[in-house]
Amino acid sequence: MNVFLWIVQGLLAAMFVMAGLMKASQPKEKLAASLPWVESFPLGVVRFIGVAELLGGIGLILPAVTGTAPILTPVAAVGLAVTMALAAVWHGRRKEFSSIGINAVLLILSLVVAWGRFGPHAF
Repeated sequence: MNVFLWIVQGLLAAMFVMAGLMKASQPKEKLAASLPWVESFPLGVVRFIGVAELLGGIGLILPAVTGTAPILTPVAAVGLAVTMALAAVWHGRRKEFSSIGINAVLLILSLVVAWGRFGPHAF
């Protein structure tokens, strides 16, 4: 199970770091071409979401690898799960149902990591 959790953590970290970097660095117009929801938010909020995803992705790996405050790994997973739950609600309100599926998968995987790292497979 520990290997499975590491694989899930690595995949989630890669997804969130890439998405976070994109939202934190690209111009709003370029983001709007692939992420229509950004038009509904000020640029500062989009950047905040990007930085939160970036830090969450890093938090899934770095504390556990370094052994420095490894409790932050499941905390990061919970934070990302909350982010995905809020994203799913937002996409539902905008009737972007195809996006909810991605949010749900990332939410479930984040909760699996949080459960495993808080519980039976803690560091």
